[in-house]
Amino acid sequence: MRTEAATLPGSPERPNEDWMAAALPASGAGGVVVVLDGVTPPAGEDGCVHGVPWFTARLGGALTELSASRSDLTLSEILALAIRRTADAHRSTCDLSHVRTPQATVALARWDATTVEHLVLSDAALLLQSPDGAVRAVLDDRLGRVPDEILCSLEATDRLRNREGGFFTAAADPSVAARAVTGTSPRAEVRALAALSDGATRWVELFGEGDWTDLFGVLDKEGPAGLLRRVRALEARGEGATGRGPGPAPRTGGTGPRTRRWKLHDDATAVYAEL
Repeated sequence: MRTEAATLPGSPERPNEDWMAAALPASGAGGVVVVLDGVTPPAGEDGCVHGVPWFTARLGGALTELSASRSDLTLSEILALAIRRTADAHRSTCDLSHVRTPQATVALARWDATTVEHLVLSDAALLLQSPDGAVRAVLDDRLGRVPDEILCSLEATDRLRNREGGFFTAAADPSVAARAVTGTSPRAEVRALAALSDGATRWVELFGEGDWTDLFGVLDKEGPAGLLRRVRALEARGEGATGRGPGPAPRTGGTGPRTRRWKLHDDATAVYAEL
């Protein structure tokens, strides 16, 4: 089994709000991969005294521990329990009803000797490669379906945040776990997998350098660090930038349109695991 991970902050002046983990038992029979991408609010506008990095570390730690130790629970149940546990850790000091209370996107995978489970919430991505090399992208495209003119306004975006007809993130409400994209695959049908924050998926979705199979090829040959180096090089050249408001490019599954980038660099994280 081979597991590699890499993460880069979007700016040296700000803490990295992504979070990642891989848990592999000594027996080698299974494992867990977790990637979170914290949602950056305007300064001081989330009702929380702790901040997004605290939240992603708490939520990510809970997800990793529960996924590895509670095989009796589904990934949706684990996400709900992790959200509740994290909310309980700061509900006495923070306003968890605030629409911008600390929140994150989620990519989560767990496998044992027979099955691979997956869960994706919001614009993180999970890639599953079969033994014949075919790559399937597990995506939650609800944020990508929100019109640009709405995403250009924080107030308009807030009206769709964790709302029916809008998009969902892991925040303080455990019921959001039921909105995640989930599924299972036979272990024999998954050779390797990758979990990515949207700062890493820019290689496909913003810059159109290739499709998901091409991106997986980069991970296989150069590892997550190689993929992130490629993304930063493209950003430095200014390719794909249109500055049309917060949010990722609409998901196409192929060569993504070069639209809707709102900052030069984003926190970027990738975890790659060969099963």
